Amino acid sequence: MRRTYDVVIVGTGAAGLTAALHLARHMRIAVISKNELDAGSTNWAQGGIAAVLEKTDTIQSHIDDTLVAGAGLCDEAAVRFVVERGREAIEELIEFGVAFDKADGSVEDGYDYHLTREGGHSHRRIIHAADATGAAVQGTLIERVMAEPNIDLFTDHMAIDVITNRHLKSKAPYNDQAHGVYVLNRGKNRVETFTARATILATGGSSRVYLYSSNPDGSTGDGIAMAWRAGCRVANMEFNQFHPTCLYHPEAKTFLITEAMRGEGAVLRNADGSRFMPHYDPREELAPRDIVARAIDSEMKRRGQPCVWLDITHREPDFILSHFPTIYRHCRTFGIDITKDRIPVVPAAHYTCGGVMVDFTARTDLDQLYAVGECAHTGLHGANRMASNSLLECLVYGRAAADDILARFDDLPPPGQARDWDESKVTDSDEEVVVTHNWAELRRFMWDYVGIVRTDKRLSRAKRRVDLLQTEIQDYYGNFRVTADLLELRNLVTVADLIVRSAMIRKESRGLHFTADYPETMSHAVDSVLVPFGRAVSERVA
Repeated sequence: MRRTYDVVIVGTGAAGLTAALHLARHMRIAVISKNELDAGSTNWAQGGIAAVLEKTDTIQSHIDDTLVAGAGLCDEAAVRFVVERGREAIEELIEFGVAFDKADGSVEDGYDYHLTREGGHSHRRIIHAADATGAAVQGTLIERVMAEPNIDLFTDHMAIDVITNRHLKSKAPYNDQAHGVYVLNRGKNRVETFTARATILATGGSSRVYLYSSNPDGSTGDGIAMAWRAGCRVANMEFNQFHPTCLYHPEAKTFLITEAMRGEGAVLRNADGSRFMPHYDPREELAPRDIVARAIDSEMKRRGQPCVWLDITHREPDFILSHFPTIYRHCRTFGIDITKDRIPVVPAAHYTCGGVMVDFTARTDLDQLYAVGECAHTGLHGANRMASNSLLECLVYGRAAADDILARFDDLPPPGQARDWDESKVTDSDEEVVVTHNWAELRRFMWDYVGIVRTDKRLSRAKRRVDLLQTEIQDYYGNFRVTADLLELRNLVTVADLIVRSAMIRKESRGLHFTADYPETMSHAVDSVLVPFGRAVSERVA
């Protein structure tokens, strides 16, 4: 099965759908989702979107706050690029119909929306839709995309690899470029070829490489791994943000307690009821996430507690119910009434700050391949993402990619003729348990050895295990027909290797990367950039 479009977009979060909407009036677009359209991380985002909307706030203040949170590793030009476009991005969402919460009382500067404050921000600049902002944004964008006749949506389709010149039937008369993607149609269990003049990776992050994560199951680093195999550089993969407050309950799986709750006065307590954040940082519960996560980790280990507790019971019940209805309802299902009870919480892997290196147009190292959203490294987040900057980055860079494609589309060479996907030498696996066991082993040792606190010894142990898994999985991949589970495991092991190698390079503690062997921060901040030595070609291409 072969399909040809002007642009192929892999991923259906805020970044991918924003790009699709800006392209749809001018060209034919294929949007590929390995699950349902709303299964990605955008739909799970609770807090909101950071932008300068309040009269006393300034662009420079938002920039300064981001630079401080990024621990010296942000690209200031990238920060300014995103922050300056914040208001325009929010206004577009409002025009699309996103129902952000309205403010009570007086209205300043023409905005009658409620703004909250989160860790690292010096002003109230988080616009939100109760405590389910991501769902409101995602739902609205999906409605708009489904109404566009030039957009074809493919759910239950998982991208396998970027098609490059090496996958073509004949030698290309131009430099290496992206020609589209090979895709597993999960419903029909067959591989299809999607070709296009431009390809956008918007696949999200890789937090599922860890045992405990706040992310949906699909956050398996697909775009990062695909771009790496296609020959693109990646940067700063050691900076994995652990959200400080995920609900701790044996039946809760992964449920995030938004940072906005701390922004509205919630405090962290130990089992005896004592607060501890004042001992770690003068900003207390509103310190950046890396500091709060390490503080919680320290208290749990020091006291032998399985968790800590988030307490907002001092606020009026009506206030809690109106601001955090989703959290209230979800916690009630586990017997926790957040208007009366403290919430048990633990840190969990939450956001991938590194990724595929891109410029201000979201271009990668490979011609006609773009990366947007969490799978990309733009320079905005540095060593620690500041709360609610991520959705803003998705909106800004999703549009930037679309604008660049529109501006240069006529000059882009057409896609080449890709070779067929060949399964003549493979069979169905009768040992699916191998995938399950390898997945469990990977996530466990990444949590134990490459988690919130690291050491050289732990990283070396992780590297040895990653190397063994890579060999085993590549052998498995070469002998059996692909499945979604196998493809996700293959991508996760690739991403795990990139994380461990990046962490081994950084001989300091900075932002989200804390190592007991090098607790000090070096005077000069440098990105950890990994460069592929060669471009891996899928063994399934005849």
